[in-house]
Amino acid sequence: MKVIVLGAGILGVTSAYQLAKAGHEVTVVDRQPGPALETSFANAGEVSFGYCSPWAAPGIPAKAMKWLFMKHAPLILRPKFDVAMLSWMTRMLSNCTSERYAINKSRMLRLADYSRIALAELRAETGIAYDERMQGTLQLFRTQQQLDASAKDVKALAADGIPYEVLDRDGCIRVEPALKHVREKIVGGLLTPKDETGDCFKFTNALAAKAEALGVRFAYGTTIKGLDVQAGRVRGVVTARDHDRDGDGNHERMSADAVVVALGSYSPLLLKPLGISLPVYPVKGYSLTIPITDASRAPESTVMDETYKIAITRLGDRIRVGGMAEISGYTNDLGLARRSTLEHSVTDLFPGGDVSKASFWSGLRPMTPDGTPVIGPTKIIGLFLNTGHGTLGWTMSTGSARLIGDLVSGRAPEIDAKDLAVSRYG
Repeated sequence: MKVIVLGAGILGVTSAYQLAKAGHEVTVVDRQPGPALETSFANAGEVSFGYCSPWAAPGIPAKAMKWLFMKHAPLILRPKFDVAMLSWMTRMLSNCTSERYAINKSRMLRLADYSRIALAELRAETGIAYDERMQGTLQLFRTQQQLDASAKDVKALAADGIPYEVLDRDGCIRVEPALKHVREKIVGGLLTPKDETGDCFKFTNALAAKAEALGVRFAYGTTIKGLDVQAGRVRGVVTARDHDRDGDGNHERMSADAVVVALGSYSPLLLKPLGISLPVYPVKGYSLTIPITDASRAPESTVMDETYKIAITRLGDRIRVGGMAEISGYTNDLGLARRSTLEHSVTDLFPGGDVSKASFWSGLRPMTPDGTPVIGPTKIIGLFLNTGHGTLGWTMSTGSARLIGDLVSGRAPEIDAKDLAVSRYG
């Protein structure tokens, strides 16, 4: 079939690769001049198969109120009169129950574990290098209360057969030796040893080159104006080249037998005119990328600072510090207060680095109210979604791409995907 993939981030490129492997004629459309230049550009670097939880969890509403008044808050809310924002927040709050948390986490772990297998196979198949490491994620607790609260995650990991290890202070230092310099600041941790790390931007660009070698065409600098739908079936995509994004001329209709929407936070805007209500909303995250000046004081893998919800990840000769959740709509400005929070977390746990040389970045994560991505068909024949992965797009990309490859090709997926489709929202 002729398949158009909308979006050249990590989800779009992995989808295109799998579809090309399945024998389809694939075109990827993106407004940027190359792959992975938006949300996939400088994310936290975690590939978190085990450290994989919905943000909507019991106790989160109370924590959120506390976070809003913290100097270095993991949550920043800039309320505005935005129906989509209010609807998304209301739905998210309704998922903050023990029952919904268990259901949503189980979905996420199922897809994440499938992605773990898919990534290993893809790495062996392609030989792609992307500053990858396979040394796990250490969720680091500064208080006994945090350590005690991890029991619910331990229970979910055990139920799904995901390896884990609860560590005391010395155990944390054994896994991450640089923490010996701040041992008095930590009480314990939760290690998920099957987790990995890697540079998402490097991976996506390398895989895009592999996809091109399979015949995938990349239409960069191209704005998506809308979908061509006739008689309940998608027939193609209407686009404009970058020099005519706002004009009325030079539009092009690209025909297709199937379209995969992998536009992250912008997916709902494209789908709304078609009567598809997709509850995905942008939640902005921030990152610093810092050159390593003393390897003995740098993390070996990923340390998740539970207090500030910030991930500190080793990527080759750099440290990537990423986190925070800012609910402020489709804005991508860089707030200096957010940089201060990232700097505080990394220098508090790994003192000695030179944060003055760091590059500062932000990206819009496409979040669903239940934390689970939306993958699968829509009510329009031939139109598929692969979006809404939130902070876990890098983690879940390879498994999500395999699902899309199977679903578009009319094959039965290797794992259950029915509860990932947009139809779960009614």
